[in-house]
Amino acid sequence: MFRFAYFIGCTVMVDRPLVLGHRGASRARPENTLAAFAHARELGADGVELDARRSADGRLVVHHDPVVEGFGLIVERAFGALRAAHPEIPTLAEALEACAGMLVNVEIKCLPWEPDADTPDRFVVHAVADLIRASELVPASDVIVSSFDLGAIDASRAFAPEIATGWLTSGQEVATTAAIAAEHGHAWLNPDRAAALRASSETIAAAQRSGLRVNVWTVDEPGEITTLAAAGVDAIITDVPDVALDALGGRRL
Repeated sequence: MFRFAYFIGCTVMVDRPLVLGHRGASRARPENTLAAFAHARELGADGVELDARRSADGRLVVHHDPVVEGFGLIVERAFGALRAAHPEIPTLAEALEACAGMLVNVEIKCLPWEPDADTPDRFVVHAVADLIRASELVPASDVIVSSFDLGAIDASRAFAPEIATGWLTSGQEVATTAAIAAEHGHAWLNPDRAAALRASSETIAAAQRSGLRVNVWTVDEPGEITTLAAAGVDAIITDVPDVALDALGGRRL
């Protein structure tokens, strides 16, 4: 199976799953930093996965957890204070600029069960879409907006249907979640590695026939990477893009 990725008006074709650096090349560089994203590019990754949150004054920043150790809850502090204390934490705009030419999976955090929940106004959902729309370097076709919160990506799809959306799942069977994601009109299903490894190649193919592409997180073992490739998944999120590319036998064609 050939996979197609779209990068600034050109099509890149690979005869393997796309390889996305998990929070950049996070095994080799600090996660969710410009250095991690740059290193993922250097290693030949097709794209990156990163996490978006908001500061008290509404700036979108890239950080996995709601709290920065020794600093506090991001949503309760102004961006200037965050930048002064932790200059290594990029804004989403800076991250997108650093990742121009690659596929970018923006995971919307601020989940309903977190202290910076993005409800009911969906500020982060709308701000992420507005930022992507305004970007001169990263077209909407190079971005996937994903979340574990199905409501968040439903809201993103309703607000910005031109931006692909993906449902992140954990501990749920691929056949079950694929049916839900397809019913909601999403373009991608992002299952965890264990669920994807349990799924048969026919289950993966059935998800794809329903209009989905399957993007598995987070897979670092070469044997599991090749097993998922043989099952026909479309993309693999990994901490070690170089290991994944070596296991899959090559970089972009």
